[in-house]
Amino acid sequence: MSLLIRRAVNGDHESQIHDIMSVDGRNEFIWRAANGDHEPRIHDIRKGREAMILVVDVGNTNITFGVYQGEKLCATFRMMSKTPHTSDEYGVQIVDLLERNEIGREQLTGAIVASVVPNVMHALVGAVVKYVKLTPLIVGPGVKTGIRVITANPYEVGSDRIVDAVAAYEKYGGPVLVLDFGTATTYDYVTADGCFAAGITAPGIRTAARALWQEAAKLPEIEIIKPKTILAQETISSMQAGLVYGQIGQTEYIIRQVKKETGLKDMKVVATGGLGRIISAETDTIDIYDSTLTLDGLRIIYHKNKKG
Repeated sequence: MSLLIRRAVNGDHESQIHDIMSVDGRNEFIWRAANGDHEPRIHDIRKGREAMILVVDVGNTNITFGVYQGEKLCATFRMMSKTPHTSDEYGVQIVDLLERNEIGREQLTGAIVASVVPNVMHALVGAVVKYVKLTPLIVGPGVKTGIRVITANPYEVGSDRIVDAVAAYEKYGGPVLVLDFGTATTYDYVTADGCFAAGITAPGIRTAARALWQEAAKLPEIEIIKPKTILAQETISSMQAGLVYGQIGQTEYIIRQVKKETGLKDMKVVATGGLGRIISAETDTIDIYDSTLTLDGLRIIYHKNKKG
């Protein structure tokens, strides 16, 4: 139970709330009011509770939001990143989605954003500042991550890949190969001492599928699922077979080749990304599928910089 003081003045009447109890994640208030006929105005709320932070991953297809209380992921929600919005539109949607998850703006004490879509950032950051009343930490050069990038041009490595590498290394140790099945499918090698040493980039499954139905007039838009058999006998299942089994084959070959060239046959392999679940279930070359890897990475980076 944490102490909460609320004061309200309605004419000559003053009422106070002295206690707040949390029951099943919801707040149950005990009112001690001088006059029950008057509704108090709230001035000070939710003091003494563990801080919450907002983490934002801006990808080429979606913007994914997460809210953490300590290490607990309390809520996630998404918006499309390809649809242009003003800062006010972003702000209203963010606040609405927070409230639908029973999270008040005043509960958030920090925010962090990683983005691979530069033209979204001005409006999105403006929305967080104006509507959530927080100035977010932006993942980029100068931000503490605990990962040292030793590629030929470190500035070319996307912030999303750094975030994934941080999470995989902190959660599972190194050496580790981090796979992210997104707009692109990426394979990133992190050494035993936490260096981002190499990365492979291939078209994502949805990207490859979109190329098929946009460039081939007679091929339809399809749902990306594993067909019952690779021996397809009609158009839709033949496309599904090519996309899913093709991705499985690519994944297994790249993992084997990375292990061969590094000489690390026992390297841990961690995957994330929406369609990664399908591929991970079909191959024993992936050790762990972690659906919240990117959001966890943002949380870890935020706290590394807060402590600093």
